[in-house]
Amino acid sequence: MNILRNDIDAVSAQVTITIEESDYAEKVDKTLRDYRRKANIPGFRPGMAPLSLIKKQYGRAVKAEELNRTLQDAIYNYIKENKLDILGEPLPVDDQEKVDFANDTKFDFKFDIGLAPEYEPVINKKDNLKYYNVKVSEEMIDNQVKNYAERFGNYSEVDEAHGKDMIKGSMVELDADGNVLEGGISIAETTMAADYIKDEEQKKLLEGAKKDSVVRFNPKKAYNSDIELSTMLKITKEEAANLTSDFNLTINSITHYTPSEIDQTLFDKVYGKDTVKSLEEFRTKVAEGIAKNYKEDSEYKLGLDAKALAIKKMSKLVFPEDFLRRWLLATNEKMTQEQLDRDFPAMLDDLKWYLFKNRIAEANGIKVETDEVRAFARRMARMQFAQYGMTEIPDNILDNYSAEMLKKEETIRNITEKVIEEKVVDIMRNAAKLTETEVTVDEFNKLFE
Repeated sequence: MNILRNDIDAVSAQVTITIEESDYAEKVDKTLRDYRRKANIPGFRPGMAPLSLIKKQYGRAVKAEELNRTLQDAIYNYIKENKLDILGEPLPVDDQEKVDFANDTKFDFKFDIGLAPEYEPVINKKDNLKYYNVKVSEEMIDNQVKNYAERFGNYSEVDEAHGKDMIKGSMVELDADGNVLEGGISIAETTMAADYIKDEEQKKLLEGAKKDSVVRFNPKKAYNSDIELSTMLKITKEEAANLTSDFNLTINSITHYTPSEIDQTLFDKVYGKDTVKSLEEFRTKVAEGIAKNYKEDSEYKLGLDAKALAIKKMSKLVFPEDFLRRWLLATNEKMTQEQLDRDFPAMLDDLKWYLFKNRIAEANGIKVETDEVRAFARRMARMQFAQYGMTEIPDNILDNYSAEMLKKEETIRNITEKVIEEKVVDIMRNAAKLTETEVTVDEFNKLFE
């Protein structure tokens, strides 16, 4: 076997692998003899068919398979032994001569490879990064206290419907004269709230309605949505589109929701018994929670800025763009040329960041321990709960939830990459000139526009 490398430029090369008969013949012969021992061919006892017959039937396929295996081992061993920092994977040269597996004994295979540019990442005090501390306002605290009061409120049965009160009842379709339509739509139980009705006239019909009363209204006018109507009346969207009838709603029950009083009972529900014992302590705890949530966002913003700094530093480097475009199309069946043209600049930026952070990680001996992966998974779990306003989640629930996440190998790989990225950003934070600045939540949100 012979391997030759021809450098096209600093980041592109072509590798030619010449495979001689001596590189594969012995393995092909062994495989065919194994086939012979297992073959059950009519006219011959099991395992006694002539080897020549086995070669005739299977020789070409076995030879092709062994050549492919030998070729793959050769190219990847060559890359490993020569410590080539390749991008993507080797691609067969387009204008390669057709291979005749049946008659040829010597084969030349050519591959294009893309190489990462040589680069040593450097971050120093000449580089600037900003860290944004979001100021927690009294309004933000007020809104969160209100949210807690809403979340931990109480339901009660009332006799008259107002606002967002939930009305449960049965519905029957009426004819033009206001009588029950024979064979019409009849729903034994449905739920609605006057506050969610779009049409003001229909809303007024339910506002102030009493338990056990019958209200005539038009659901089509009330909701003006075929999807909502089909769900409420259990009919198809096509039927909902053609529906114009009034209905009688017989109100069976009305449920009113009352927000919690802002007292010790609420404090205990949110933070655990006697963790806070006054409104002042409660608001302080709420402010700490808001600040903690925004700290995650501030770290995320710092990560974006660190990535942008890295990409800027690598902007003058040359990449094998033609090879990368070809590789992306070859390895992504669903990707079109139009999608590639649109998304390639962002993909190239992601590649620059990937190389930058990996070289910093390698230079600093960054490793990721199992405990760090578990801790990050718990953070992810906590953040997912927080999206639904659930900020005080018991440790055992977080542990169970994160353990489920880590059952997937892909999740473990993604988290490992995220932990590496955080460590690289920390190195960049300490090496660069970091300026901390306080901003309002509106100012902070505008940074992402």
